[in-house]
Amino acid sequence: MKRNNILWAPWRMGYIRENDGKKGCFLCRAIKSREDKKNFVLYRSKSAFVILNTFPYNNGHLMVVPNRHTASIEKIKEEEERELFFLLKASVRILKKVIAPHGFNIGINLGEVAGAGVAGHLHFHIVPRWKGDTNFMPVISSSKVISQSLKELYDLLYPEFEELLKKCI
Repeated sequence: MKRNNILWAPWRMGYIRENDGKKGCFLCRAIKSREDKKNFVLYRSKSAFVILNTFPYNNGHLMVVPNRHTASIEKIKEEEERELFFLLKASVRILKKVIAPHGFNIGINLGEVAGAGVAGHLHFHIVPRWKGDTNFMPVISSSKVISQSLKELYDLLYPEFEELLKKCI
């Protein structure tokens, strides 16, 4: 007898409705918009920004992204390079302080065949990890359970990124 697995996530409907049928790069839309909370943009600098991943692998999954739409790591300019790495380091520091993970996966997928969900806009992933953060759900039902809403996490992380901004001015 086959079982139907149902995992309720009613908060996702807003995201689905908002992005349904939209063309172009969602990262470019997020940086062009000034609705940071709505787009989960945590921090903006001259050349890069930090955004919550709305399809997180784990709680606290962030992306560090150049403002400029480029798929090529070779074409990253020196200023962008400095800001991207600064934001990677700052994001790790903030995540350690706020949600206390035991470790991180940090990476980049270059090109669609390498797993890039947004192959045209380079971005770095920061995925917090905890001892024992794997459980039976992915194995049994091909489902991942995220223990905190994106809005709640944003509200916890944003003040820390705001402090970062004050220190950089």
